[in-house]
Amino acid sequence: MSWKLRAMTVALIAVLMTAVHCGGHRGARATYHDANMDFGLIQSVAVLPFDNLSLSGKAGETVRDVFMTMLQASVEIYVIPPGEVRRAVSRVQPEDPKAPTEEEFINLAKNLEVDVLITGTVLEYGEVRSGAAESNVCSVSVQMIDGQTGRVVWSASATRGGVSAGDRLVGGGGQPMNIIVSKAVEDLLDRLFQ
Repeated sequence: MSWKLRAMTVALIAVLMTAVHCGGHRGARATYHDANMDFGLIQSVAVLPFDNLSLSGKAGETVRDVFMTMLQASVEIYVIPPGEVRRAVSRVQPEDPKAPTEEEFINLAKNLEVDVLITGTVLEYGEVRSGAAESNVCSVSVQMIDGQTGRVVWSASATRGGVSAGDRLVGGGGQPMNIIVSKAVEDLLDRLFQ
């Protein structure tokens, strides 16, 4: 084997190892915590319907369901069932149920008897392409609102999946959508009570 062929082989192996290592793209990890909020005092939370800016019609509902389930499983906080949230929203009748005003947040929190409310927006959900490669992606932004003041006390965004360098080089379709969504939500919850 010539030295040129060896050098090209070593370079190709290095590129492939880097591409495999970079798979499962995390994306931006922007997080905001209100320094004046004592997150340890939170005992109950209501998760409002997530807004959906993706092309997938059910993405908001799907990501919200996964978020609620994983939230309830990860911390000792009571998560209000979706039916109760829906009834409270119909009683309070905010102008935009996915983005209430401060006053509407306070009314919803009183109506539901919760400490905080969570809203979310699914920015991207589903299959993405880059050249011949394709993969699944989920990008979501979430906010926690204090039920007494109507102010945002925590917000974060997460993106998981997408076409990696490894997908471009060796093909493959990436991970299934349910795994991508779970990883994005897990990323958010990991940063919730930091």
